[in-house]
Amino acid sequence: MLRLKNTAIHFPDNSKIDCDLTGKPGKIFTITGPSGVGKSTLLLAIAGFRGFDSGDVLWQEASFAHQAVWDRPLSMLFQSDNLFGHLSAYRNIALSAPKTSKKHEISDKIAQIAQNLDIAQILDKPCSAISGGQQQRVGLARVLLANKPILLLDEPFSALDDDNRHAALQLVKKITKEHQLVTLVVTHDQDDVSALDATSLVLGRKPL
Repeated sequence: MLRLKNTAIHFPDNSKIDCDLTGKPGKIFTITGPSGVGKSTLLLAIAGFRGFDSGDVLWQEASFAHQAVWDRPLSMLFQSDNLFGHLSAYRNIALSAPKTSKKHEISDKIAQIAQNLDIAQILDKPCSAISGGQQQRVGLARVLLANKPILLLDEPFSALDDDNRHAALQLVKKITKEHQLVTLVVTHDQDDVSALDATSLVLGRKPL
């Protein structure tokens, strides 16, 4: 279970966002709110790239608020995807494979995810040579392969056309259920809430 307990993030304009959340495995939350309110900042705080100004974040009742980014029980897809342009799509995805995975297991899982996301045909291409929508799907494939219990997705569907958006939504929903993940998705699209069968967390600024 993921818990955000009395967490708050302060901003330079003397405002803050508060967040309390209890997420059981298999549950998806969409994070919505006005542009610039702090949706991405909330994910960055959970991931450890910045701290919360108060409160605690816990997995299975154990705090990970002070753990290093790489030790946290989560994987995150950034808005910018953070892909290596000189590496193939396959190698970019494989970077997130658990260290204990065998080579054939990694290959099989990548093939399955790539098929679901319609990127099987570009796995051998360098990421600098594929479209923005394809890059976004490669980034999504990479975090899905990591198989961490908490999945943080920052606007993962924004560059996708309708068909690929639908496929990606269904894949996130399926993997969350099958692997009993807790998934948090930043989105501006209210249709994503119903498509993911998600609970919506609406953020708003408050004065300090």
